[in-house]
Amino acid sequence: MTKFKEPDQRDELKRELGVFQAMMLGLGSIMGTGVFVSIGLGAEIAGNAIILAILSAAMLAMCNGISSAQLAANHPVSGGTYEYGYRWLNPRLGFAAGWMFMFAKSSSAATAALGVSGYVLHLFDTKQIPVTLLAIIAIAVLSLITLTGIRRSSMVNTVIVTLTILTLLLFAITGFLSEVTHQNHSVSGSLTAVFADTTNLFEAIALMFVAYTGYGRIATLGEEVKSPRQTIPKAIIMTLVLSMTLYILVCATALKTVGAGEFGRLANQEVAPLHAISLQFENGLISVLIGVGAITAMVGVLLNLILGLSRVLMAMGRRRDVPAKLAVVHQESAVPRSATIVVALLISLLALMGDVKLTWSFSAFTVLIYYALTNLCAIRLKSDERMYPIWISYLGLAGCLFLSFWIEWTVFGFGAGVLGLGLIWQSVVPGRLPSSKATP
Repeated sequence: MTKFKEPDQRDELKRELGVFQAMMLGLGSIMGTGVFVSIGLGAEIAGNAIILAILSAAMLAMCNGISSAQLAANHPVSGGTYEYGYRWLNPRLGFAAGWMFMFAKSSSAATAALGVSGYVLHLFDTKQIPVTLLAIIAIAVLSLITLTGIRRSSMVNTVIVTLTILTLLLFAITGFLSEVTHQNHSVSGSLTAVFADTTNLFEAIALMFVAYTGYGRIATLGEEVKSPRQTIPKAIIMTLVLSMTLYILVCATALKTVGAGEFGRLANQEVAPLHAISLQFENGLISVLIGVGAITAMVGVLLNLILGLSRVLMAMGRRRDVPAKLAVVHQESAVPRSATIVVALLISLLALMGDVKLTWSFSAFTVLIYYALTNLCAIRLKSDERMYPIWISYLGLAGCLFLSFWIEWTVFGFGAGVLGLGLIWQSVVPGRLPSSKATP
């Protein structure tokens, strides 16, 4: 007797996530690569203006979060903007959103996997093991966890996020109490550096924006959230406010201790900036705890990205935009197992690149296009569906499109090529279902 259902005979996924669990899933996606890698990459580009980049990116993320919350509350199904695009725009734009999401978040997940590997190697002070090998192992282990079911994955995620937040607070408190201070550290300099080079600032904002997009995991898990119209907006807003606060605390500590230049170098070359900075505190136990916390943070990112990506791929399978077998949900675990396995393979291929700056920049471009489409969907909401003023979605749309042009041109060109390839695929793939038949 088979344990699987055919895609056309599926049930909805179980609704078992409340506000706290949904917020923790969002934080698990945010409090990882963003705080342990991307802030340093941003500091390398913008210097002391990184704090302004963090604040600016948070404001744009809030606009996008509000748009996502409205859409998810009105159409609480797995798939995020892929599903919203089909419902409020047209099939081509809906597919484009799903396609870009898959590449954007697979790149983010690959960066997280490389981050796990980098911090492990830095913690044990060894370079004997290839960074890509450890990254692949991390992807495989976490994929197996997600295959056991959303409830168990959510419990593991809550533990990881709690440890990560405590670690970041330990880093900030120890750093501010430490007598180690970079000679060129200046808060006023951080606030006025924006006037020095706006080009670098805009690129840093684009990179930092990606670090906030973990709230999207809440929307892509829409079928598994209790009372989605109330739960999703609350969870997204709480996630963004808490993550921004922790980002600023950690960044201020790093700038005080080593300065923007060294912070950026450690992120780009060592892929373990906070652990390296913690060594300046001359407390071995603190350094070990921060290293372990960094690893758990990256693990949390991988866990949640695999969850979100598999749900979008499942939604694409429902419409036959990808093979229908990817939409099959396992009855006992209520997990789209085939989609999860394919996602793990895609992330692994990207991780083999071994370049965190490249994978993060590619994620930045593709995710900006994705959230531009999210805001466009929110603009199309009817008055009785709208929960917040429409100008918020217009501001989010303009911000995403504007920042996409400040990504490195080589990455911009490659991202545009990926989008074009996806649209060609959609045009030739057979058996795609119309919206009315595919929507759950």
